[in-house]
Amino acid sequence: MSTEIPPSRPEPGAATRLQILATEHWSLLATRSLTYTESLARVNIFLAILSGAVIALALVAQVDHFGATFIAVAIPVLLVVMFAGVSTISRLSALNRDDYRWVIGMNRLRHAYLELHPEIEPYLTASPYDDLAGALTTLGVDIKAEHRLGSVFRHLPATLPGMLTVVVAAVGAAIVALVAIALGSPRWGIASAAAAGFIVTYVLLSLAGRRAVRDVPPSLQPRFPSPGAPASP
Repeated sequence: MSTEIPPSRPEPGAATRLQILATEHWSLLATRSLTYTESLARVNIFLAILSGAVIALALVAQVDHFGATFIAVAIPVLLVVMFAGVSTISRLSALNRDDYRWVIGMNRLRHAYLELHPEIEPYLTASPYDDLAGALTTLGVDIKAEHRLGSVFRHLPATLPGMLTVVVAAVGAAIVALVAIALGSPRWGIASAAAAGFIVTYVLLSLAGRRAVRDVPPSLQPRFPSPGAPASP
């Protein structure tokens, strides 16, 4: 018995539709590539600023031996670094929103491919569904119920905004510690202030990042939700 997949029935205009869909798919791929390029460029700019600040402060520390002059120079320099970091994280969040849009667009195009040629479904790795579960599947994040939390918590710190949030929080902790030193706090007070500065900065940046991706525009409301996904309100 033959196991060959029967060919799809030709439809009028099917070839034209496939050509249009493929052109749009390549356009979205090119746009995603530009998004990644800008993300990496932004991160490189921030890391260059951070590296330059650390080198400059090291030279000042050699001259002043971490005295009052060093503190007076270090605090404004680190504030500039922190400003650059917060701006970078904000821009990366916007770029991630854009990337999510392109992923949803490509998932919809994949769904259109399957409508034209259902027999190709076994050969697709990425998702043809345009909800959050479909986007995460395309991005390679495990969304199975038993692994969802672990996969997400492993994935988020590895993203560019997640990594920079930790770095900027460390800069915030250093600023608070320097202020505590300038005020003459004891060692335990300096350590406590640094820890509090790190936690507060990290929490505030995390909340801002969450707000940035929480609201989904109407154009990204699911049109082809994953099987078994709850209906959109």
